[in-house]
Amino acid sequence: MRRRVMAAIAVVAAVAVALFALPLARTLHTGYRDQELLRLQRDAVYDSRSVDVDPAEPGGIEVPTTGDRIGVYGLDGRRIAGDGPARADGIVRSVITAERAHAGEAGPEIVAAVPLVTRERVTGVLRVARDGSVVDHRTWTAWTLLAALALALMALAVGAASVIARRLAAPLEALAHVAQRLGRGEFDVTTPNSGVPEADAVGAALAASARRIEEMVERERAFSTHASHQLRTPLAALRIDLEALAMRTDPVPPEIEAAIGQVDRLEATITTLLSVARDLPPEPDGTDLPELLRTAAPRWRATLAGRDRRLTLDVPSTAPRCSAHAPVLREILEILVDNAITHGAGTVHLGLRSHDEDGWLDVEVRDEGDGLTGDPEAVFAQGHTSAPGRHGIGLPLARALALAENGALTLTDAGPAPCFTLRLPAVPRKGAE
Repeated sequence: MRRRVMAAIAVVAAVAVALFALPLARTLHTGYRDQELLRLQRDAVYDSRSVDVDPAEPGGIEVPTTGDRIGVYGLDGRRIAGDGPARADGIVRSVITAERAHAGEAGPEIVAAVPLVTRERVTGVLRVARDGSVVDHRTWTAWTLLAALALALMALAVGAASVIARRLAAPLEALAHVAQRLGRGEFDVTTPNSGVPEADAVGAALAASARRIEEMVERERAFSTHASHQLRTPLAALRIDLEALAMRTDPVPPEIEAAIGQVDRLEATITTLLSVARDLPPEPDGTDLPELLRTAAPRWRATLAGRDRRLTLDVPSTAPRCSAHAPVLREILEILVDNAITHGAGTVHLGLRSHDEDGWLDVEVRDEGDGLTGDPEAVFAQGHTSAPGRHGIGLPLARALALAENGALTLTDAGPAPCFTLRLPAVPRKGAE
């Protein structure tokens, strides 16, 4: 913003100086020329007093000696004495015709011509020529001073623009810093008084919003804590009952083992969601995503085998570590695979793709079902219903968890053979920019 404000003010100043200086420069040149012509004409009148043109004695004309080129012309336009063109030029002819002094420019010279009067009769013309460089010299001197003044004004304008830009940009930069802190979850933000009413109003609104957001977050965290406590209490009681049933029967029925496993999964889900709500600390070393997929694959294969279906795993032997948290990734993958098991058909394919050029990892979950119809984004809306059944809140929850880990979850292929893609950021390699 500072550069834009400075550039705008500098351009306006430059245009204003140009609009003022260019006509002034032309006016100065015209003024100096007219002054020099008037001075030359005055000198010519003075010199004409010492020149006497007597038609009866044409050879007795004496021309004054000055630094100018002086010539005497007869009424027929011939030069009869002194220096100048052999025949009268336009300036001399205008004097012969009008019998009145005249001055103007003739090439590189300025020329003044005055009538010569003898016994109250015009008997000739005195032509005085002077080098026009004197006008150019005075003009260039004035233009140099004018250019120096213009540069000084431009420097002052740039200095003023710098001060104004800093004055305007500083409050906005402070607001941006406050907004960044607010985005990181730091709600104790304050904005200094900048003296710019609009920026101060935005800062006050931002601080008030921070307080309200903090209150809402605290309420939601308190609710999550209480809800998790209320859920864990009956789950603990259910676990005790199931384990008691398991102890009274030998061997333990598969149904009871499956129920205990579901209780474990539900407790892990509650713990994960509560951790996400409280902002998990960053994972310093990241998560080994290939290892996580290989570890979970046997359980998914066992579930699919009970439905006479298979699971294929396409995972490279090595891949960059993922910056997301392992419990959150397990929960997302559980939802995606469970969605493929419940609503899909045929073999479930899990693939991992590494994009080293942009630092992302893609996990693809595909089955061989008929797929979905309509808007692909609709499956991530809570309570979405699509044949053959209802998806519920699983997919919206999976997307929310992916976003919490700075990733994304999309339906990249609606089907047949629908494919969900979980995109996750990879841990930057050491020494990489």
